[in-house]
Amino acid sequence: MASLEERLDKVERLIRAESFRKNKGLGNEVGYYIFDYPAEKELQVRERVSYMVSKNSRGIDGFQLIVFDLYDILIDILEREGFTDQVVQFEKEYGLGFITDALQMLLKLGERDNLVVKYFQENTPDDAVVFIIGIGKCYPIIRSHSILNNLHQVIDRVPVVMFFPGLYDGQELSLFSKIGNNYYRAFKLVE
Repeated sequence: MASLEERLDKVERLIRAESFRKNKGLGNEVGYYIFDYPAEKELQVRERVSYMVSKNSRGIDGFQLIVFDLYDILIDILEREGFTDQVVQFEKEYGLGFITDALQMLLKLGERDNLVVKYFQENTPDDAVVFIIGIGKCYPIIRSHSILNNLHQVIDRVPVVMFFPGLYDGQELSLFSKIGNNYYRAFKLVE
């Protein structure tokens, strides 16, 4: 198997290919991809994603690389709604389980009008490649399956790459460790 650095090099080459950005060769499937990596390599992946963004030039590359950090989106929504201080206080009083349930309801994660997915929809230009990061930072509040299960309803014109700190075997995702038992309609980006 290729090293993480070699796999990230391949991602950088892939996103520049017009066929990738136009979702060619996918048999009418939406271009959703998962790039899995060992969780302990999170900082290396973050650095490489930042590097790719800084290198991207819409005028030269023909696309805009958009990075959505789920944790940053969560904080942004909480600040806009004026709930940041209340969340901190409730976590102290009631614990993480209570806050997780409350935030999942606030964000409408199980519904069609999911606030995180809506954020993606409102902030994704045409001719973009979308990277989703921050999966581990906002776990267990926002789970990758709640995003994947709802995102395809609103983003189908541009490729989406989820950077996943865990394992993806082509059918199942498992955050941080072994394969779980959930199936996703996404392609493994690189081996």
